[in-house]
Amino acid sequence: MASRSCTNLLDLTSGGLLDFPCTPSPRALPKVMTVPGIISDLDGNNDVDSDAASSVCHDRKIIVANMLPLHAKRDPETAKWCFSLDKDSLLLHLKDGFSSETEVIYVGSLKAEIDASEQEEVAQKLLEDFNCVPTFLPHDLQKKFYLGFCKQQLWPLFHYMLPICPDHGDRFDRSLWRAYVSANKIFADKVMEVINPDDDYVWVHDYHLMILPTFLRKRFYRVKLGFFLHSPFPSSEIYRTLPVRDEILRGLLNCDLIGFHTFDYARHFLSCCSRMLGLDYESKRGHIGLDYFGRTVYIKILPVGVHMGRLESVLNLPSTAAKIKEIQEQFEGKKLILGVDDMDIFKGISLKLLAIEQLLQQKPDLRGKVVLVQIVNPARSLGKDVQEAKSETYVTAKRINEVYGSSNYKPVILIDRPVPRFEKSAYYAVAECCIVNAVRDGMNLVPYKYIVCRQGTPSMDKALGIEADAPRTSMLVVSEFIGCSPSLSGAIRVNPWDIDAVADALSSAITMLNSEKQLRHEKHYRYVSSHDVAYWSSSFVKDLERACRDHYHKRCWGIGLGLGFRVVSLSPNFKKLSIDHIVSAYRRTNRRAIFLDYDGTVVSQASIIKTPSPEVISILNSLCNDPKNTVFIVSGRGRGSLSEWFAPCETLGIAAEHGYFLRWNRTSEWETSPIGADLDWKDIVEPVMRLYTEATDGSNIETKESALVWHHQDADPDFGSCQAKELLDHLENVLANEPAVVKRGQHIVEVKPQGVSKGLVAEKVLLRMVDDGTPPDFVMCVGDDRSDEDMFESILSTVASPSLPAPPEIFACTVGRKPSKAKYYLDDAADVVKLLQGLANASVPKPWNLAHVQVSFESSV
Repeated sequence: MASRSCTNLLDLTSGGLLDFPCTPSPRALPKVMTVPGIISDLDGNNDVDSDAASSVCHDRKIIVANMLPLHAKRDPETAKWCFSLDKDSLLLHLKDGFSSETEVIYVGSLKAEIDASEQEEVAQKLLEDFNCVPTFLPHDLQKKFYLGFCKQQLWPLFHYMLPICPDHGDRFDRSLWRAYVSANKIFADKVMEVINPDDDYVWVHDYHLMILPTFLRKRFYRVKLGFFLHSPFPSSEIYRTLPVRDEILRGLLNCDLIGFHTFDYARHFLSCCSRMLGLDYESKRGHIGLDYFGRTVYIKILPVGVHMGRLESVLNLPSTAAKIKEIQEQFEGKKLILGVDDMDIFKGISLKLLAIEQLLQQKPDLRGKVVLVQIVNPARSLGKDVQEAKSETYVTAKRINEVYGSSNYKPVILIDRPVPRFEKSAYYAVAECCIVNAVRDGMNLVPYKYIVCRQGTPSMDKALGIEADAPRTSMLVVSEFIGCSPSLSGAIRVNPWDIDAVADALSSAITMLNSEKQLRHEKHYRYVSSHDVAYWSSSFVKDLERACRDHYHKRCWGIGLGLGFRVVSLSPNFKKLSIDHIVSAYRRTNRRAIFLDYDGTVVSQASIIKTPSPEVISILNSLCNDPKNTVFIVSGRGRGSLSEWFAPCETLGIAAEHGYFLRWNRTSEWETSPIGADLDWKDIVEPVMRLYTEATDGSNIETKESALVWHHQDADPDFGSCQAKELLDHLENVLANEPAVVKRGQHIVEVKPQGVSKGLVAEKVLLRMVDDGTPPDFVMCVGDDRSDEDMFESILSTVASPSLPAPPEIFACTVGRKPSKAKYYLDDAADVVKLLQGLANASVPKPWNLAHVQVSFESSV
């Protein structure tokens, strides 16, 4: 039964959730569409006048996020909506990484609910004034999408929280998933209204829009599409519990570039792709890429940075300098430790307070000297867990202040109100230590902001009377579970759950020599100032451009239904083999060579029964009985199995074990390849393979006469792949001076004689036909795996030999649409059998008059 999560998108978006008026589209924005698929003259026939088309900027980026970088409020006098840019928005800052000629369009929702009667006017105003395209989600849909699926399902799961029991998170709710799909579809529709798919780059942000790429890729096969995840990506053991896990993975894989803050997050994503979709990745020249149906999906690992100019402009405000003086006077003679966190269960605020309590208990001399100022940002979501976290924070802070405080000293100060930016910057500038103790967090830029504020600015220094060349110091205590941790090598990294260790880290941070604090600060400031938000966005866009540069060099096909949709991207010359076309060529030729792989070609890989069916035997006999044909089965299987299975085919040629053994027909003797006569290396290989088999549950060894194969298809995907790589390296070392080669295939590591390949079989047969005076004028070769690529390559080189009087017609065909040296493809083994049946019918045509007489006779009887 098909999974309910694979429901066709039309079904998902045609229910009650989408029974609302369509969001108005900005009237002034031209639609520029192209036909998906291979470039053709149709691409020029857009439904838009030439002036509109020529006005489209060719260096344009479309930034898509849940929220637009805008503030919205009603004017109390006119009751009209007023909008202003959110100067602290990351989406606004990333423009600094683009060239000055780049036009940036933002697509996203507003932080205010706009009445349907006002939406068209607001959409037009936002486009004209801010280059923003709003997605007006109905109230019920917005609630189910954001507060429902995003905050109750994805957010906890991505932060390693499983709904094991009803009191520990919300169970999966399919109605919320449908809302998520519907919202993503609306966002995609708004992008489609403004995109010029030939020129524009689309950059999608965060976990709210992870299936949006599927909608865009379905409409525009060559859309230039990047995605950046600003939250953690959980390990496969956590992620695999999500019922719609495959749909979300495939959504991300419809991008060209996927960005993560840390290698850990990227590694978890790659592991999920391997375990759940069977995809392998490799690193080429420093870039990690996944091959996904002929498209390479690249992985980018780079933490986001801060906007240096914005931070420094706030530091230069007179209000900031005044607040710094006020804080210095308030905490004179005390060491200020600062925490700035959202109020949610993952920020570890209560654990931080317990560490402060432990510090004061263990170090009595610090009582009265150390103060933790904890700024609590408003919670981004509501719920029982947030209320419990807030309650625990207040109870713990009260207890610490009662036990270790006095009338003029509070060791813990909670600031639980909206704190203006200048006030936060002032606290950053004064604090001797900043602690970020989150148990799980995507990036967290608090440490970066702290470093910049501790560095200060000349204007701030002047206002405070600080010498310009005065040494700067800072100390960071950061959780090892936050995204910025790997980039802060001078910070003291802690496990937030280890209260004693966090207390010790705080003690070290505030008692460390100033000279060491200065060195750590200088190291951090060099990194933060050089890896700012402009560097991050510029680097991402450059990699996106590189990932998309081959888009128009390949042909594209869309396959799959609903959220399983993906694009197959292949060479322009690669096409499906038409039975009529090859039969026509077959009939007009006189000497034919036919090479067929076995597993995955004549018989399906998924088939439990590996023996050839009576139908296949009959077809092969028909082909072999035609005196114009030379037919060979070329397989990696042993000669014993092949001899037994094809015993009814008297004139069929068989090449076993990739051509190590060859037989021209059933009555001829097996020829052994002279190249690999020395098989003493098997005594070296077998004990090594046995060692890995014993250490890898689910693996086994296949022993052939000329080769040894280590299979790990039934082993754990990650462990099996890791062990296969180790085995490959191990065997290459021990066989360095032996006449054997080690090859890694799909779920196998094979050792075989050096120089033996299917390509040599094709070459040998074709040259034998030439020597016999019957050079082929028709060559067909069909196979499905890497070893068959040797045949395709060999045939092309052999037929180019001057010994052939004329080049034959060549039909090199791979099974499945995938990158190949073959020019043609067939979908599966069933298609191969149909093709062979068509050729067999052409081999023994019935004379028309005899067939007519037979039909007439049968009718009269």
